[in-house]
Amino acid sequence: MVETKVPSKEKRGFYVKMRLLHAKNGRVQEKSCFFKYYKWFLWLSLSLYLFSSYFITNNNPPNKPTSLTKTHVSNAKNILASRALFESTNASHLQESTNDQGLLKDLKIFVYELPPNYNTDWLSNERCAKHLFASEVAIHRALLNSDVRTFDPYEAHFFFVPVYVSCNFSTINGFPAIGHARTLISSAIQLISSDYPFWNRTQGSDHVFVASHDYGACFHAMEDVAVADGIPGFLKNSIILQTFGVKYKHPCQEVENVLIPPYIPPESVRTTLANFPVNGRRNIFVFFRGKMEVHPKNISGRFYSKRVRTVIWRKFNSDRRFYLRRHRFAGYQSEIVRSVFCLCPLGWAPWSPRLVESVVLGCVPVIIADGIRLPFPSAVNWAEISLTVAERDVGNLGTILEHVAATNLSTIQKNLWDQRNRRALLFNNQVQEGDATWQVLLALAGKMDRSYESNSRGSRVSS
Repeated sequence: MVETKVPSKEKRGFYVKMRLLHAKNGRVQEKSCFFKYYKWFLWLSLSLYLFSSYFITNNNPPNKPTSLTKTHVSNAKNILASRALFESTNASHLQESTNDQGLLKDLKIFVYELPPNYNTDWLSNERCAKHLFASEVAIHRALLNSDVRTFDPYEAHFFFVPVYVSCNFSTINGFPAIGHARTLISSAIQLISSDYPFWNRTQGSDHVFVASHDYGACFHAMEDVAVADGIPGFLKNSIILQTFGVKYKHPCQEVENVLIPPYIPPESVRTTLANFPVNGRRNIFVFFRGKMEVHPKNISGRFYSKRVRTVIWRKFNSDRRFYLRRHRFAGYQSEIVRSVFCLCPLGWAPWSPRLVESVVLGCVPVIIADGIRLPFPSAVNWAEISLTVAERDVGNLGTILEHVAATNLSTIQKNLWDQRNRRALLFNNQVQEGDATWQVLLALAGKMDRSYESNSRGSRVSS
């Protein structure tokens, strides 16, 4: 059966117009009367056609198109379902955002203005604000510019004590030397307790400090020394923002604490993602760059990484699926963003900056640190965006990761690439909704029972 082609409305109008123009410029002198009626007849027909088309179209039920194939129906259902899911998800997140804003609406934090030798003098070394312990600087800066900051200490719920203790870099190996931390913080407490009444009225229970080091407020990189020294008595009643956290009992977390991520400069992340999109090509299957000792004991006789990194190097160094490097490289973020799996083994402490770098650059973190506690679990669903491999199973990494790649890798990546994860793990100089400092504020808002102002206000209301 041959289908008759009917000119479209636009072409039909053009056809009529050309006929009329031809009529004007052709032999119409002899047939002027005929062409006059012919012109009006054509315009009348066209008008009736357009009117009837409009009437028919607009009288169809809104959800029942005039003609739609089964494929189109199926696609329409899928679109509606996707839209419903999208709107439902966004409504859920909007509700969460509204709830979070409600929690922070009345929160007030007083930031002590300490002499510069406690904080800003250390910034003469620009590395102080950029290295993995620099959350102590970032949180201070963010609070100074935050809406929760109050200049009236009598209305404050919490008091932030800005002491930078991780910027004293060793001239020998370049690592932060924190042997002065206890003395510096103790001096700051003596100062604020003599100049202000707020420490003494609660013995510091509503005062907040940052301890972004290997073993938190124990202030030592070696676990045995950190445990032996313990948390100094003058901090045991305060709130510590710390990177160290484990799921079992440990002397270095026996204090009210908020677990925070290590610091990664957000500018470096933005620069990397501008050149390598998070959903771009990933041609490295398994990646790790860092310290991997050929022999498990270092000069001090201690086992680094509990031998985990040594096993990784010995077992997979010659495996083509693994891209392992033992030396520093300034552009290593460009390697992470091109990798599928990024190994995050413990070092001296369980946590590692690779946890944050992997997530924000879209590489599935493979966490190898038994019992580690991870930051901001209410904002980052770690179980859906990462893998956890027991230290004893590190020799089976190849088999484990091949299995994941063949089964649910795409689901993990989809969850991982949600930008909310990236936002929650990065500190900014100004608080942004959902960012790492925002998560800290939410955690503090949940500790109002430690606030003198909150408790005294409740007493006044009840009386």
